[in-house]
Amino acid sequence: MKASLLGRTTAVLALGALTLSACGGGGGDSLTTLTGAGASSQEAAMTAWTNGVSEAKDLEVRYSPDGSGAGREAFLAGGADFAGSDAVMDDEEYESSKEICGPDGAFHIPAYISPIAVAYNLPGVDKVNMDAETIAKVFKGEIKTWNDPAIADQNPDADLPDTKITVVHRSDESGTTENFTEYLNATAPDVWSDKAAESWPVSGQENAQGTSGVVSTVSGTEGAITYADASAVAESDELGTVSVGVGEEYVDLSSEAAATAVEASKTLEGRSDAEMAMELERDTTESGAYPIVLVSYHIFCNEYQDADKAESAKAFGEYVVSEDGQKAAEEAAGSAPLSEGLRKKAEESIGGISAAE
Repeated sequence: MKASLLGRTTAVLALGALTLSACGGGGGDSLTTLTGAGASSQEAAMTAWTNGVSEAKDLEVRYSPDGSGAGREAFLAGGADFAGSDAVMDDEEYESSKEICGPDGAFHIPAYISPIAVAYNLPGVDKVNMDAETIAKVFKGEIKTWNDPAIADQNPDADLPDTKITVVHRSDESGTTENFTEYLNATAPDVWSDKAAESWPVSGQENAQGTSGVVSTVSGTEGAITYADASAVAESDELGTVSVGVGEEYVDLSSEAAATAVEASKTLEGRSDAEMAMELERDTTESGAYPIVLVSYHIFCNEYQDADKAESAKAFGEYVVSEDGQKAAEEAAGSAPLSEGLRKKAEESIGGISAAE
């Protein structure tokens, strides 16, 4: 996604009031108030982190959950000190980051690991199994009713009605959409030929703004289905979740199953030594792995122009990846804590944040 001048200007204006109020806010004598923007999937975890780091390090952090794309635009325009993003910066964005972050540009830290739920509203049906091809056909609009044989054959014990399936997708540019469409393309390419993208590629379907928007729409629409961060779905009493076909089994949504999928991932190459962006194996057949997983990142500068800002970014980043920070996110949002290996690498990367001389 190219961050246009108009998009960057809008992002800066959207954060204007937040930044101005933060400049006069608390945060202690030694640390500067930190502003961030981005993924709405992190909202519950971010509340826990901002409260926790305020108590642990006397640092005030303000975050605007405007969506991954908007967060990256704000960061690249200098309107936010860090971004939360469910999608990795593309090469053009990374090159652009060197303008504000020094010659090594920006880097990604995995902060929040969570399954993406395929959530539906079907009273009386608490559990549905679907393999990847069926999920792709449903979201493509090729399977139109809940009792279609493609679904019924995988759920012989379920009493599936002939209710119309209403697909609800994100209307805004979303890292959750990019992760979900990446899964569809990797696991069912014959059905879902579109490449991963932050904008939903199928026209004529229902849509809503943000994670809370799609969850609310599906909760109020019998027969509807969507994709959303699992923490938001867990808050709704109306929604069930799809168990996803992996290899010869169907895997239920859980933070443990998401963590199993992430363990098989590789780090993106060709950027700074601090980089921790991951290339996920969406078509894994690993037993117990839930492949529709979201790794949401915090994007920091390798080099900040202001020494106080660099120290504040370090303090926040260190708290987020610490055992206390990951436990706070798990309790607030049901995310999967970072493994010990990922935590140590994250601590090293964050520790390398510096200030321009």
